[in-house]
Amino acid sequence: MIVEMNVPSPGESISEVEIASWLVADGEYVEKDQEICEIDSDKATLTLAAEESGAISIKVEEGETVAIGDVVCTIDTAAKGSASATATKSEAPATAAPAVSSAPVSATETSYATGTPSPAARKMMDEQGVELAQGSGKGGRITKEDVVKAKTAMGNGPGPRGSERKKMSVLRRKVAERLVSVKNETAMLTTFNEVDMKPIMDLRKIYKEDFKEKFGVGLGFMSFFTKAVTRALKLFPDVNAMIDGKEVIYYDYADISIAVSSPKGLMVPVVRNAELLDFAGVESEIKRLAIKARDGKISMDDMLGGTFTITNGGVFGSMLSTPIINPPQSAILGMHNIVERAMVVDGQIVVRPIMYVALSYDHRIIDGRESVGFLCAVKEALENPVEFLLGGEKNVKENLGL
Repeated sequence: MIVEMNVPSPGESISEVEIASWLVADGEYVEKDQEICEIDSDKATLTLAAEESGAISIKVEEGETVAIGDVVCTIDTAAKGSASATATKSEAPATAAPAVSSAPVSATETSYATGTPSPAARKMMDEQGVELAQGSGKGGRITKEDVVKAKTAMGNGPGPRGSERKKMSVLRRKVAERLVSVKNETAMLTTFNEVDMKPIMDLRKIYKEDFKEKFGVGLGFMSFFTKAVTRALKLFPDVNAMIDGKEVIYYDYADISIAVSSPKGLMVPVVRNAELLDFAGVESEIKRLAIKARDGKISMDDMLGGTFTITNGGVFGSMLSTPIINPPQSAILGMHNIVERAMVVDGQIVVRPIMYVALSYDHRIIDGRESVGFLCAVKEALENPVEFLLGGEKNVKENLGL
């Protein structure tokens, strides 16, 4: 029996996906529930598992975009064997002589298959002394445009001037669309401030070993920033709201989206009800989501929702940036690298570890007073974490869970 494998729907509003990679070879024997394919949607990477055991026949190549419900492969359940045995068998024909087809092959089909130039391209190559092994046409066929580009590159410098053309993934295309729409559809502004990180760094020196020993995660900067943000959102609820048509939705909870880098690009999983989590809870949840993103196992449910976003460009060395709002949210906080700078404290010039922070916000819903006040509240909590985040000197260990 031949079983057709269709593209499942990864969620509402998604009509197409891209075949990111096949995890098995064409003709290979697969077991039921074995992961056979990775699929990229505009929100996450999903895996497709075999519905039955049998020999797989791949119908869609890697990098192709397919609609939800399309057939991407079939499985012949009549085939017998095991995945390892079939894989070994599939390698054997490499030493055998290729079968010769008796069907006629047109010159055009041959040229497409071998990547030879079109007649017009061949003439241009001879006239201009250009040699190309492969082009951008069907099957690698060399076109006139390829020759023009190659000739231009030859004239612009003495060194190698190669280039490579790759199709953007569905995820990257969707990110691009969203970023452009944010710039076009919101009244985005950014306000800046600086934070003296010494109080937090001093606390981490004292408690980080005990914290890691007890909870198995580090006491990082992200938990302090997340707790400072949830506090500020309560003080300035307009920042924790978003526009829906002609209405404004205000949230009485804080679902904090944390931007993390992954092999597939930027992912923004959500820490749910961050206002209810303690420091260990925040750190554990961020670690769990970051690992899932790194391993390509992040799900759409992990990234849906979110009322406010934190992004940390400082881990890559960024000194200052204007982060772009994560729609439909109304604001995003950007963290940056920590640099020792000269500051005036009590009339004296001292060296302190300083981080620049940036709040980008939608001016349609958030006014200057709220945006500046929010960022100042974040700064206040980060520079006085014992008082504003840990309940005072007597309660530090208790509120850290130690």
